Amino acid sequence: MYKMVKPSNLSNGVKFLRLQWRKLENLSCQVGGAKNIFLKLFGDEKAENTFWLDSSSTEKRRARFSFMGGKGGPLWKQITFILSESDPSTVTCTSGGHISIEDAQGLSATTFLEDGFFNFMNKELQSIRYDEKDYEGLPFEFHGGYIGYLGYGLKVECGVPYNCHKTETPDACFFFADNLIVIDHFNDDIYILSIHDQTTKKTTWLDDNEQKLVTMKASAPKTLSSQICVPMNTGFIYDKTQEQYMEDVEKCQKYIKDGESYELCLTTQMRKKIGDVDPLGLYLHLRDKNPAPYAAWLNFSKENLTICCSSPERFLRLDRDGILEAKPIKGTIARGSTPVEDEMLRSQLQHSEKDQAENLMIVDLLRNDLGRVCEPGSVHVPHLMEVESYATIHTMVSTIRGKKRSDLSAIDCVRAAFPGGSMTGAPKLRSMELLDSLESCSRGIYSGCIGFFSFNQTFDLNIVIRTVVVHQGEASVGAGGAIVALSSPEEEYKEMVLKARAPVNAVVEFEHISLEQ
Repeated sequence: MYKMVKPSNLSNGVKFLRLQWRKLENLSCQVGGAKNIFLKLFGDEKAENTFWLDSSSTEKRRARFSFMGGKGGPLWKQITFILSESDPSTVTCTSGGHISIEDAQGLSATTFLEDGFFNFMNKELQSIRYDEKDYEGLPFEFHGGYIGYLGYGLKVECGVPYNCHKTETPDACFFFADNLIVIDHFNDDIYILSIHDQTTKKTTWLDDNEQKLVTMKASAPKTLSSQICVPMNTGFIYDKTQEQYMEDVEKCQKYIKDGESYELCLTTQMRKKIGDVDPLGLYLHLRDKNPAPYAAWLNFSKENLTICCSSPERFLRLDRDGILEAKPIKGTIARGSTPVEDEMLRSQLQHSEKDQAENLMIVDLLRNDLGRVCEPGSVHVPHLMEVESYATIHTMVSTIRGKKRSDLSAIDCVRAAFPGGSMTGAPKLRSMELLDSLESCSRGIYSGCIGFFSFNQTFDLNIVIRTVVVHQGEASVGAGGAIVALSSPEEEYKEMVLKARAPVNAVVEFEHISLEQ
């Protein structure tokens, strides 16, 4: 039973945090890798409020570190934010909402934030002080802090007047992680981290988990006895039929012809009741089938909400040197069934006039977003329209970087670029207004971002795509694509279905596996 405390206890003022850590060299593969470590330390059926920022695809050094943990020490807390209902009849932004905070002792409080979630998070991060000597020698940026997601609806805090649709899930949800395990996939090292302040006692968490890791034995991975055949009718209900989606593509093209936009990222959602299917098992199946560099597992037990994400796309990262990096994806094609066909499709994407146009417009959009918060002249594009290959698709990716201005915070950078330009269109604000009028439901967590805000003012956030959101016994998958003047409505529908295929098939396959067991 949760006790209520006064809203004044929502903030504890300036906090000075100390970090303790240990490094276990060359141990990860010996104990079975990230999957085995997570299952042994945080995969118990009764485990609540667990997280895993999972670099499950590390080919070509796309990602290096994975971060995992669960409800931990005395500084742990959960922050849940729900926006107020928007009124489309007004032209003013509706960015206020209710925030609930539950601490490690189960005490909770709810209050109304008039100035929105980003301002709250900015104050939280700015209130933390730390000693840089504590993390000298750590090769990664996240040393403890906030892990969670920002929903697409928070666009109302970034210039959009209102949300046309109300989401069923919270608009933002974060854990403050004071204990975590970090895996260095390049060097096979494991790091154990714990933070505390002057008012909390040091715990035995470091000792306990070091002992568990050094005595852990690798276990053989489970394999399917037979190939699962996914039925044509997956049981997912689409918010829009093929005909309706194609009609919306044509409406987008009319907006483009009329000069309202250059590019519109049209999306839709599909849903399926899944009953008592184990969400963690579903995530593990998804990561086996569709490994990705910015994958994630988030389990918010109180909200009956789990997120199984296999995203290949980085939204935005800020490192300790103040370098901002965005890696938008625009342009997607399926993998081939033979090496010859696969290379042909890869080349087709690389030289597609339409996909190049999509990618270039989003690169310009991100250059503008970063230019708002970076030092003049520092924004550049080191990699333009490179093709990256994943388990089920080839994608066209560009990289934009810049040097953050010293007078701006981490949250300032996120707010300047949120939502990710690859999920909106150009120009961004007008495109989001048009998309809200075309799409029939809220995007919710889809099209938002998942990642961390470290107490040292660094962050790394993905784009929530190729993701299954499990909430109140229902699985939902969002998918879409950029519409430009050269788009074909039929081909756009096929691309949307292609992008949904990996998470949709993972749900259907895992349901079949669960029934057989």
